[in-house]
Amino acid sequence: MEGLIAIPILFIVLPWIIFHYVTKWKTMGTITTEDEDLLEELYSMARRLDDRMDTVERIIRADNPDWRPDRLTSAAEQDDPSLETVERLLQERNR
Repeated sequence: MEGLIAIPILFIVLPWIIFHYVTKWKTMGTITTEDEDLLEELYSMARRLDDRMDTVERIIRADNPDWRPDRLTSAAEQDDPSLETVERLLQERNR
């Protein structure tokens, strides 16, 4: 009697549990669309703040020509290369 119960458990229940959790682990490694939207929103907010900093630095420089900022000023080509990568990925995703 115990053998009749052990065989289905061994060949049906255990593989089902293993495959169930393997698929759960695989889906946990991916980013959701909500996460992508949040990252895109945070990126645009960071971009706007960067533009505002450029404006403040230009105003300060106009008042004091000898002032030099600690960071790069209003030059998109001098920005961090990782920002260019993010912008490229966003453009590819929106196509």
